[in-house]
Amino acid sequence: MMAVKWTDGHSSPILCLNASKDGLVASGAVGGDLTAWGEDGTPLGHVRFAGADDVTSVVFSHSCPTKLYAAHGESISILDVRALKDSLEHFHMNEEEINCLSLNETENLLASGDDSGAIKILDLENKKVSRSLKRHSNICSSVAFRPQRPQSLVSCGLDMQVILWSLQKARPLWITHLQEDEPEETEGPQSPGQLLNPALAHSISVASCGNIFSCGAEDGKVCFLPESYLLLTGGNDEKIMLWDVSCRAEKNQKSPAKHTHGKKTKQGGNGNAAAAGGGQRSRMAPKVSIEHGDKVNWLVGTKIKGQQHILVADQTSCISVYPLNEF
Repeated sequence: MMAVKWTDGHSSPILCLNASKDGLVASGAVGGDLTAWGEDGTPLGHVRFAGADDVTSVVFSHSCPTKLYAAHGESISILDVRALKDSLEHFHMNEEEINCLSLNETENLLASGDDSGAIKILDLENKKVSRSLKRHSNICSSVAFRPQRPQSLVSCGLDMQVILWSLQKARPLWITHLQEDEPEETEGPQSPGQLLNPALAHSISVASCGNIFSCGAEDGKVCFLPESYLLLTGGNDEKIMLWDVSCRAEKNQKSPAKHTHGKKTKQGGNGNAAAAGGGQRSRMAPKVSIEHGDKVNWLVGTKIKGQQHILVADQTSCISVYPLNEF
């Protein structure tokens, strides 16, 4: 499968991507560069943040498709993609470099996980930190609010832990240590069960139902396609794969302690992703496998002119776009 290349938006490797519901795309890169794109791959605007810190995460607003949240260094900027050089607001609340942002569905809370292991919860209405979650003992690599549950958050880190948080109580509901057989239940009966991933957790994604999450390890990247149980994965094996976990997830929604594992490939590749929260523990085969040919930094699924596509950032300064017409 050949990719269309979006070029001329960056001069350094792209680290992160996000797409709005209206077809806009944002990309952040090494050296503080952020670019907005139209759905035809035309760069619409560009900004380089002062300090030239890497842009590590970009997230579009759910309700206002032109509003964009961007993490660069220890800071978060809120921008309008129609005028990127003029930040709407700017926040400096993390003590170390931010690795990931997540916006809840009601759009009143923005979570940021950083290199210290802390997760800061920014109250966007009152413009101040409402919670500081500290349980990771190493880098917090990824955070994700659960759809349909604006006060519930999942995080993972290089301390080998995946944590489900309740923001009302500001403490974990459960913690899974990826190298241990049994999870540590801190409160309540809801337990994620057993994960057999390699230990370091680098990315996390929650399906639209809010009950199924996937964790990518050893530099693996994962994301669920919107409103589906189709899971995209990418990793150091330079492949991009699409998995369908719907049969297991839907069949076992009432038994959230089970897991589904991707067929293991080489370490650091797409096999190091587990879909947790539904399904019998079993080997799976991908529905689609793409030989991308470069290590994946980020990937996201979005519709372009009504058709589903995969957008991929790798070690280059280009965005690769693959069609998924059959899905």
